[in-house]
Amino acid sequence: MDSSALTVDVPPQPWTGRFDGDGAEHRRWWQAVAPYAPPANPATASSRTRPAVILGFGSDEGVRRNKGRTGAAAAPAAIRAALGPLAFHLDRDVLDAGDVTVRDESLEAGQARAGLAISRLIDAGQIPVVLGGGHETAFASYLGVAGSSAVRGGLRVGVLNLDAHFDLRDEAVPSSGTPFLQMARAEAAAGRELRYAVVGISEPNNTRALFRTAAELGVDYLLDEDCSAEAAQAFVAAFLAQVDALYLTIDLDVLPASVAPGVSAPAAYGVPLPVISAVCRQVAASGKLLHLDVAELNPEFDIDARTAKVAARLVNTLLG
Repeated sequence: MDSSALTVDVPPQPWTGRFDGDGAEHRRWWQAVAPYAPPANPATASSRTRPAVILGFGSDEGVRRNKGRTGAAAAPAAIRAALGPLAFHLDRDVLDAGDVTVRDESLEAGQARAGLAISRLIDAGQIPVVLGGGHETAFASYLGVAGSSAVRGGLRVGVLNLDAHFDLRDEAVPSSGTPFLQMARAEAAAGRELRYAVVGISEPNNTRALFRTAAELGVDYLLDEDCSAEAAQAFVAAFLAQVDALYLTIDLDVLPASVAPGVSAPAAYGVPLPVISAVCRQVAASGKLLHLDVAELNPEFDIDARTAKVAARLVNTLLG
């Protein structure tokens, strides 16, 4: 088998959207996205023009284990549906590799399959765009990033999380609340230190134990109430300066509930969408984006696909 081939559970499905014409000036995402095929040679373009590959991670299991509202397994299809009608202004190819799905409560096996696919995409010089799923998606992403030649070659990779929660729970069974502690322990076992920063932490929604763990791990964070545009820009710039490449993960519950109602844990406060969007533009402009994922969309609780449309807009911004 071709070592660059991906093993997925659901192959790419047809995209749909509004039709205004076949010409480039009328093109929308649904017309631009093509099914994934392994490249003949690794891409060598900059991160601003490298091909992006969408990979769904259909998982509810981590949220179920974390006693949250399940439904996030349907998120990849919902985000694709929101992306499809958007006008396509990108200067890069976008491919769809299909979905890895978690069945029969086999979260760890699903994370391992997704991680292998992500590693192969990164090694092929592409930017994986993972559509979750609960935030257990993040550990699948970590497995892919850590298993890539970029990390094996000594690249300093930072993890930037846009999230109301640290997700550093110390539990016997992994869940959507544990991925970043799992990362820290895996990095320590590999003789490395996790470079982890969070924008949007909600103090009332993180216990003292979680703040203590964050301090012990040297986690940088910015509280939601302190997330002015200027503070967020300075925080992200300082973190970017410490790393060679970035894995960006977006938990949609970082946004106010009025903007993102369709999540497991809607935010009572949240970080304004313009601030989150500006962070995404800043990351894209840095040229350091190696991998990204969007997690915690729960279509069952969404209103007029509001949260799915926000997720699609942020993906579009990051790839623009």
